[in-house]
Amino acid sequence: MSARRAAEPPRFFVTGTDTGVGKTEASCALLSLLADRGLSPAPFKPYESGCKSLDRPADALAMRSAARSRDELSTVCPHRFRLPLAPGVAARRLGRNPQLSATLEAFRRFDGRALVVEGAGGLRAPLDIELEVIDLAELLRLPVLLVARAGLGTLNHTALSLEALARRRLDVAAVLLSRTTRTADPSERDNAEELRRRHGVKVLGPVPFVADAKKRRLAFRRALGPLLDKERRDRDGQSR
Repeated sequence: MSARRAAEPPRFFVTGTDTGVGKTEASCALLSLLADRGLSPAPFKPYESGCKSLDRPADALAMRSAARSRDELSTVCPHRFRLPLAPGVAARRLGRNPQLSATLEAFRRFDGRALVVEGAGGLRAPLDIELEVIDLAELLRLPVLLVARAGLGTLNHTALSLEALARRRLDVAAVLLSRTTRTADPSERDNAEELRRRHGVKVLGPVPFVADAKKRRLAFRRALGPLLDKERRDRDGQSR
């Protein structure tokens, strides 16, 4: 690895095994941790659907706030839709096709900065008439943080996602397990170790279910802190 690459700031692509698994909470936690380190991270949520107001895309605004960023919202989130559907489906309903060129132009504006990109839904969620989330991840070539539910079923869903990422030769920074319900699940005892053993990936969490939003944000920060510590150690070692 070149000295230039080793000196690059931390950058991640956050995706999930499904919708509602905690991607935005994970993205916000990473951004706030990067901001704490004085890295002025850029938040990038290129496609957001389910917006109650197109002027106030909730996930993009949450990410921008966590990053303590003043980036223009049009750059942070260039494609927004009201319907709570995959962005590509929501766009098709409107007779539109979100332009990939606008996504890549916005992405280039963050060159040289720490960055967290958040996808939409799972890896195979449509973003336009052809592009899926995994295609965007392949274009951007950033280390992937895969967020997955902590409970029963996650071994299958996570394995399928990891296999898809491996076929595209995308680097997986870690899998983050997140508990999404109050109900205890006996599978949580084994899931992290099974994923490590079967797939050789770094597994973080599980983040506990916490109803209070502020405490839940803190729980995500605690779970993701070791990922940034490892990333910093790796970069320091490569730059020597």
